[in-house]
Amino acid sequence: MTIATLFLVLFICMLLGMPIAIALGFSSVLTILIYSNDSLASVALKFFEATSEHYTLLAIPFFILSSAFLSTGGVARRMINFAMDSIGHIRGGLAMASVLACMLFAAVSGSSPATVAAIGSIVIAGMVRAGYPEKYAAGVIANAGTLGILIPPSIVMLVYAAATEVSAARLFMAGLIPGLMMGGILMIAIYILARIKKLPSRPFPGIGQLSRSGIKALGGLMLIFIVLGSIYGGVASPTEAAAVAAVYAFLVAIVGYRDIGPLKGVPWRKAGESFSRTLGRNIGGIALALPRASTDEEVRKVLLDAAKVSLMLLFIIANAMLFAHVLTTERIPHAIAEAIIQWGLPAWGFLIIVNILLLMAGNFMEPTAILLILAPILFPIATQLGIDPIHLGIIMVVNMEIGMLTPPVGLNLFVTAGITNRGIGWVIGAAAPWLALLLLFLLLITYVPQISLVLPEYFGYSGGG
Repeated sequence: MTIATLFLVLFICMLLGMPIAIALGFSSVLTILIYSNDSLASVALKFFEATSEHYTLLAIPFFILSSAFLSTGGVARRMINFAMDSIGHIRGGLAMASVLACMLFAAVSGSSPATVAAIGSIVIAGMVRAGYPEKYAAGVIANAGTLGILIPPSIVMLVYAAATEVSAARLFMAGLIPGLMMGGILMIAIYILARIKKLPSRPFPGIGQLSRSGIKALGGLMLIFIVLGSIYGGVASPTEAAAVAAVYAFLVAIVGYRDIGPLKGVPWRKAGESFSRTLGRNIGGIALALPRASTDEEVRKVLLDAAKVSLMLLFIIANAMLFAHVLTTERIPHAIAEAIIQWGLPAWGFLIIVNILLLMAGNFMEPTAILLILAPILFPIATQLGIDPIHLGIIMVVNMEIGMLTPPVGLNLFVTAGITNRGIGWVIGAAAPWLALLLLFLLLITYVPQISLVLPEYFGYSGGG
C-alpha cells in the first residue's frame, strides 16, 4: 500500500500538470503522514540535508553560472568560428563543425539545453544560408546538443554522484571517451549524408586565419583544460573546479573578451586603463572592483538568470531526495532488488529493463528527477549483479540524452523550436532520424563497459566528489 500510494499520488499530480518538484514533495509528505512514524520535522531536516550535506551538489550552481557567462559573453561564437575554420572545408563541414562546437561548449557548460541554445542560435541560420536544408540543420543541433550532459563536466553526472555517493571525478573520467565517440559517430554520419546529398563546403581559410580564430577562442578553450585538467590531475575536486570555472568565465567574458559589462567594446589599451582606474578607486583592490563591475545591467541579468536556474534545479533535487528518503525508509529499493535477484535475471537482462524503464521515464520527466528517483532503486540491484556503478551512471546519462529528444518533455526539442520558430512537431521530425544513432550508441555503451571504464581504471582514480 505504501508503494502504491507513493507512486499513484506522484503520477496523479503529474497528470494534473503539477510541477515535478511539487509533485515529488507532495507525494512524499502525504506518504509520510499516512504510513510513516516520522514527524513533519523530519521533512524539514531532509530538505536541509539535501542542500547542505551533499558537497558535490555545490558544483551545480557554479557550472550554471560559468555556462551563463560563456553563453552571453561571446565564447560560443568564437568556438564556432574556430570549429568552422578547422573542418568547414570538408563536404558537410559546416554541420560537422557545428557538432565540434557543441562538443567544445559541452566541455565548459555541463548543460544540454544551454549547448543547443548557445550553438544552435548561431549555426542553424548559418547552415541554412550556406545551402543546408533547415530540417537537416535543426536535427543535427538538437542531437549534438545532448553531448552537453555526456562530455564532462556534466550537471546530470553530478546529480547521479549525489544520489549514489559515487565519485563525481570518476564519472567525469568515464564520460570523456563516450562523449568523444558519440561526437565522432555524428560527424561520420554527417559526412556520409553530405556525400550522398552533395551538401556544400566552404574554402579552407588558410593556416593564418585558423591560427587567429584559435587564438580568439583560446579564452574559452582554456577553461576545458582548467576544469578537466585539475580534476583528472587530482588537483581539485569537481566542486572546487566548478568554483574556479565560474570566476574564470566571469573574467573571460567581462575583462578578456569584453562582450558584456562596463568594458564592453572598449579597446584593450583603454580597457586596461579603465580597469586600473577602477582598481585605484577601491582600497580593497580587485575584490572591491569586481562587485562594482557586476552592477552593470547585462551582468546583473546573467547572474539573475543563473540564480533562477540554480534554484529551480536545487528545489527539484531537494524534493527528489525527500522522495528517495521515503523509498529508502520503506525499504522499497531493497525489496525490488531481492525480487529481481530471486528471478535469476542475468546482468545483461537487467540492463535491458533499465534502458526500457529510463527511456519511458525520459518521455515524461526531467533528467534530474529521473536520476534522483530511479538511481537509489537501480543502484543496489546493479551492484549485486556485479555491474560497475560508474558504468551504470554512464548508461543512465546516455538514456537522459535520448530523453532530451523525446516528446512531450524533450527540453532540446523546445529549445530548437524556439530558435527556428517552428512547431514542436516539425522539430520532432527533424531530430527523429538522428535519434537512431543515439539508440545504437546506447546499446554499445550498455554492453561494452570498457568504453566507459577504461579511463578511470587506467588512472586508478578513486578521488571523492
